[in-house]
Order: sequence, then C-alpha cells, then structure tokens
Amino acid sequence: MMAETPMLELRDAARYFDVSRPALQRLIANEGKRILRAVDGVSLSVPKGTTLSLVGESGCGKSTVARLAVGLYRPSAGQVMFDGRDLAEARAASDQRRRMQMIFQDPYASLNPRWRVRDIIAEPIRAFGLLPNRAAEEARVAELLTQVGLSPLDGHKFPHEFSGGQRQRISIARALSSNPEFLVCDEPTSALDVSVQAQILNLMKELQSRMGLTYLFISHNLAVVRQVSDRIGVMYLGRIAELAPAESLFRRPRHPYTRALMEAIPDLDMTGRTRIPVGGEVPSPITPPTGCAFHPRCPLAGPRCKAERPELKPAGDAMVACHAVEEGRDAA
Repeated sequence: MMAETPMLELRDAARYFDVSRPALQRLIANEGKRILRAVDGVSLSVPKGTTLSLVGESGCGKSTVARLAVGLYRPSAGQVMFDGRDLAEARAASDQRRRMQMIFQDPYASLNPRWRVRDIIAEPIRAFGLLPNRAAEEARVAELLTQVGLSPLDGHKFPHEFSGGQRQRISIARALSSNPEFLVCDEPTSALDVSVQAQILNLMKELQSRMGLTYLFISHNLAVVRQVSDRIGVMYLGRIAELAPAESLFRRPRHPYTRALMEAIPDLDMTGRTRIPVGGEVPSPITPPTGCAFHPRCPLAGPRCKAERPELKPAGDAMVACHAVEEGRDAA
C-alpha cells in the first residue's frame, strides 16, 4: 500500500536575501555581498489532516518557511511541493490556489483599511467565483463572522473600528472563506486576549476535524503548540534542530536547544528543580558559525560540532540534528 501524498513537503528548501549595501559603496569599501540565510536547507512534510508546528526564537526562519509554503517567496534552492506537485506549478491554477490560505501575524497590516469587513472576507469568494449571487455571499460572510466570535453586523464596519484581537478574527474568517484545505497560521493567536485564545484554538481544531484541514502552525507559545500540534519542529538559525511528535517532544526533548526552550517554560508546580539557562546570543544569519550553528551556546558542544554541520537523523521517534545525540553524549 502506497503512503498518502503529504499536503506540503519541503525538500532541502532554502531562502536567501541579498542585504548588501549598494554596489558603489561596496566597491569603495572593498567588501563583498552580504547574504542573509533566512532558511538554510529545511526538509519536512505535513500529512493531510494533521498539524505541524514550528517553534523557535525570533529570527530563526519560521515565518519565512510559512511564506515559502504558500508561494509568497520562491525558494532560493531546494523544492516546495503541494499535494505532490511543485508549488509554483500548483499555484498557476486558480483551483489550486484556492486550496491554500494564510493567516498573517500582524492584524494591523494584513487588512485593507479602506474596505469594509464584509468586502475583506468576501474577496476570496469573489476572486474564485465560489458563490452564485450576492445574497449567498452575504450569508456566507455572516456565517464566517459568527464562527470566529463576531457579529454579522460587524461586516458593515471598517478595520480601524476593531481591536487587534478582533482584527485577527477577521483575518481567520477571510482565510476560511475560500473553503481551503491547507492553512498556514503565522502566530494567529499572538494578538488575541488570553481569555479568547482557547476559543480560537478550539475553533481551529473543530474546523480541522470537521473539514479535514491541514495546518502549518507558527508560534512562540509552547503551550499553544502543545495543544494544537500532531508534530513539532524546532528551528534554530534557519534549520530544523528537532522534529518529533508533540507529546514525545515535551516528554523527552533530545536536542540541547529544545531542552533550553523547555527550561524557559515557567515551573508552575514550583518543584525547585535546577534550571540551566542557555547562554550567549543568537548568531547572525549573515555570518553563521561553522559546523553546528548552536555550538557557541551548547553545553554539549565538542570539536566535531564546531567543524561539521549535523544533519537530521532518527533518534527514537524523533529526528534530531545533533552530534551529541548521535554519539550518545546527551544522556545527562
């Protein structure tokens, strides 16, 4: 029996940005180009109907992966596949573009301030010709507003009349309006009040269960990630450090960086256990360290870590890019 084609697959995908100074200034200063390696060789897959979450510090490349996944960025190297087809080829057909949508992180920048909310939410419906008439469109918009906890009457308002959390709900409603199969969620609850975060997450889980949605979920909040994820990928400086089932990752994190992230979670039970905070600063993606990018901050770093970049390899039910784990030096 053949394995089902994943909804999204990245094959050694990379995205680089040229952040060099103008050519004349570089010529005068006798300096070369400066290339920012936002994503530097990421391989992952998201099976249909599941949720893969990406976590990591700011600047690690999570949002760039999200933009690669929906075609807002083209990969500088490697390949992005959507349901078994190259993403660029898939996006060339409107019926394929309808199948993917994105919820952006900043609700203040992602909504057109000159449009009423009803027109913002209805835009994908009109673009893809999903409903036959205006009455059906208005009914669908009202339904979507209700689903995300707003009133159908809010469709007559403009975005500036809403709080940040309400704007993000509008963004979620817009993303759902084209009946997508794959949603990229770039920190969709970060702008919401704590009291309504659970409502939105429960809504997304319910929609996933009912409609068979597939999610790529980006978040800094490990509690949120644990609640919604089937698998979790931990990113560091443009690469995947660890990829594991959600509960396995929380029960036994393998990579030293994953352990450092877990140490940052507040100890609500006040067990008094000793914490070892990770030291140092995140290196620049323009001039990353040699070998393993985490080695300047890693308590398990050895000579091999400084010279050789680790690749993702199986470690139990996880995939880990760490020489210490491979050599069994992580037992402590």
